[in-house]
Amino acid sequence: MTRKLEGKIALISGSGRGIGRAIALKLAADGARIVVNDLDEAPAEETVAAIRDAGGEAVACPGSVTAPDFAERFVGTATQTYGGLDILVNNAGYTWDNVIQKMSDEQWYAMIDCHLTAPFRILRAAQPVIRALAKAETEAGRRIVRKVVNISSVAGLFGNAGQINYSAAKAGITGVTKTLAKEWGRLNVTVNCVAYGLIRTRLTGNSADQGTERIDGRDIKVGVNPDLLAAMERTIPLGRGGTPEEAAGAVYLFCIPESDYVSGETLLCSGGLTGI
Repeated sequence: MTRKLEGKIALISGSGRGIGRAIALKLAADGARIVVNDLDEAPAEETVAAIRDAGGEAVACPGSVTAPDFAERFVGTATQTYGGLDILVNNAGYTWDNVIQKMSDEQWYAMIDCHLTAPFRILRAAQPVIRALAKAETEAGRRIVRKVVNISSVAGLFGNAGQINYSAAKAGITGVTKTLAKEWGRLNVTVNCVAYGLIRTRLTGNSADQGTERIDGRDIKVGVNPDLLAAMERTIPLGRGGTPEEAAGAVYLFCIPESDYVSGETLLCSGGLTGI
């Protein structure tokens, strides 16, 4: 049976670990060739190795998505290695929480830079490549639909106490999604968004087991208090947090041909949670 993403070229930011890794493995298993990114080289190479061990194709492009030169390097890795791009998933991210009166400018801009500015730059860098490919395909009488999937959060849709920076950035990416769906429709590109609820990763696990992570040169406290985590899960109609593999499934829906006429939409992947 032909795989639905056979030969497609997919760029996935933040795909060395967690949800991003699950997305990379999911798309690769369906035939896509993957450009893997992670802040650190080792996790990126581990994901590449896992894809290759399973018979797929992948290449690593490590580095911070907030670096000024990252977007061009990320897109360039796809074009130089595979000759184009078909799927772009803006997934990289983390949280750095505080209430507004205690939040520093550094915390504010860290979230805006990672979750909003970085996707903007990546999409801007991708536009000339996509435009040239679409023009050549039109002249040849062919129509190929490309896919952009941006990652948001229930915090961006409903707000979340202690996360004004993260919520603002994640709300912003839904605006990017809707605008770009209008700009890029003529290029046969669908642009959609997945808003996650509680997904169990190293960043949202039990705080007693986690501590801090070194992220972009900063020591960021990660994990959630176990009592709070249990309370959060009780508010979810399905009664639990999602797995990275389930999170990847929502992105996959926007990447396959069955969604070729769906654009400008935000899909909640939250176990039935429709508010915070």
